[in-house]
Amino acid sequence: MTPVNRLIRERGFRKWYERELLAGHSHLVLLLLCTLALLGALEVFSQRSGAERWAVAASFAVAGLLGAWAMRRYLFHLLRAERLANQASCPRCRAYARWAVERDDTEALDVRCRDCSERWRIDC
Repeated sequence: MTPVNRLIRERGFRKWYERELLAGHSHLVLLLLCTLALLGALEVFSQRSGAERWAVAASFAVAGLLGAWAMRRYLFHLLRAERLANQASCPRCRAYARWAVERDDTEALDVRCRDCSERWRIDC
């Protein structure tokens, strides 16, 4: 069982989806802060000389690397949440996220609609 499957089984899809979006958007906030740090370092770099420039260049590099990591994590959380959300509607009655997990394996969830009892597979 993958962590996604386990978390969906424990918390339910809606709470998992909400937490996934919150985690993604917290990385977006970090990305914005890194962008501000990059702009600040760029401004200070032109006003310094010698060893101070190296320190500013190092902070620029750290902010750039951290920003790239934050962007990658943001996209990862957002795309994973949307991929599962696109499969969360019942094929028969179109009820969104009103299903129970019947069986899960490493790559998918077998679910059953709580409204009409339709069964389908959600790829994780």
